[in-house]
Amino acid sequence: MKKASKDILRLSLEKRAEMAFQEAVAEVVNEHARLKLAVGVDRIQRNFEPMQLQVESWRQTQISDDQAKLVLYSAFVEGKLDAPRSLLSQVHHHYFEPEYPEFSPRTMWSLSNAFTSAFKKLEPIPQFKATAKLGEFLTQLPALLPIHRQSRMRSPLV
Repeated sequence: MKKASKDILRLSLEKRAEMAFQEAVAEVVNEHARLKLAVGVDRIQRNFEPMQLQVESWRQTQISDDQAKLVLYSAFVEGKLDAPRSLLSQVHHHYFEPEYPEFSPRTMWSLSNAFTSAFKKLEPIPQFKATAKLGEFLTQLPALLPIHRQSRMRSPLV
């Protein structure tokens, strides 16, 4: 009986040691997750102001219908944006016939929203990839197109 009791005691101690080890690992994993979350939140906060400035800039940047068409051509026909060509007509529709009045002005902001509205038709991973590439694509456009900001436009009467 003593051998059986010792075996039970040994198994019990081994089980407790295993449980203690698992708890320690879980604490390390939880702490690691908390640190990664904190780093992620910090990155988001640091990038928020530049993103706000970019959005405001795009809201002030007027583009002509011809410029918008050139952007669509560049994105889909020339393939400068990594997004399915099949979305061309949807982006065109969202820009030139916007669903919401806030996107009626012919601005870079409205064009950006036309793209992201069309991207909603994609599966999650392709949607994420296309959206991630969109900002970079649109940011390079001022070098390619003569785009004017509303605040810089002069009245023809002046």
